[in-house]
Amino acid sequence: MSNPRPRRSSSLLERAAEVYDFSAHVRAGSPLAAPPAPEPVAPPVPAPVAPVAMPEPPVEDGPVLLNIPEEFRASAADSAFLASEYAPVFSDVATIDRAMLAENGMIVPGAPVGPLAEEFRLVKRQLFVTRERLLAAGETDKARSVLVCSSRPRDGKTFCAINLALSVAAERDTEVLLVDADFAKPDVLARLGLPEGPGLLDALDDARIDVESLVVRTDVPHLSVLSAGTKTASDTELLGSARTRAVLGRLLEANPRRLIIFDSPPALAASPASVLAMLVGQVMLIVRADRTPETELAAAVNLLDGCEHIQLVLNSVAFVSGSQRFGSYYGQEGAR
Repeated sequence: MSNPRPRRSSSLLERAAEVYDFSAHVRAGSPLAAPPAPEPVAPPVPAPVAPVAMPEPPVEDGPVLLNIPEEFRASAADSAFLASEYAPVFSDVATIDRAMLAENGMIVPGAPVGPLAEEFRLVKRQLFVTRERLLAAGETDKARSVLVCSSRPRDGKTFCAINLALSVAAERDTEVLLVDADFAKPDVLARLGLPEGPGLLDALDDARIDVESLVVRTDVPHLSVLSAGTKTASDTELLGSARTRAVLGRLLEANPRRLIIFDSPPALAASPASVLAMLVGQVMLIVRADRTPETELAAAVNLLDGCEHIQLVLNSVAFVSGSQRFGSYYGQEGAR
């Protein structure tokens, strides 16, 4: 006699069938009815709890200084440390690559103040002095625009434009818009680790585009950027049109505290620089200490004479041992 087959345990579906009549909805020709809802039960009333006095948070004497180590290299995930009472409230802000700034020897927002930051503090103060003079003369719009240019390529104009914008962004009462106006070789957004997109040329070419909608707000408080836009062979002609003044007026009107900084092409290499010089209140002309000939500098100044206020900035000055510049003060003898 064979052994009886062991009894198989009921499956989940079989156990459920013992509770619910699955065939009922087939006979009735209707969907499966949900089981009746249980009777509501009143929740128990919790016993009263005595309030607990919480200690008052300590009051700081002033703003908290974030001590960022020198080897700090920020990423998109690390940028939260920069949140402060001055941080933008926009949800669509772009994250600037701090590691890229540091690797390229630029000012890193939030990092300890070094010789480069101090140099640009002096530069922007001179620009602010000229701005006040323009305001006193009634040239309100021109007082809020600066052109950063050079006589020839590779003199460091984009390097200086970005550092100037980062320095101005540290001001409490000023917003800064950095515009990439080097239409042939735009490089501003790439150096900040941001993607290119529609920009100034698109707004100049199409009157239906609101240029303010193309402004990219960043996670650096008070700093926004505007890309060069779609390349065109008629960039100089677009800049010379009446549309340009309307576009610049819109950018200034959108934010009364805004200072616009243009990074233009070299004056001796492309014509847009001379056109932009007629639209701004002052020009910051970058002169590379080891390679800019005096004849080229003079030629660049002549091309930019549409602007009355041209200031020279000497770039790439070699450090002299024993000098009392900012490198020795901050304990960075290798500073440039």
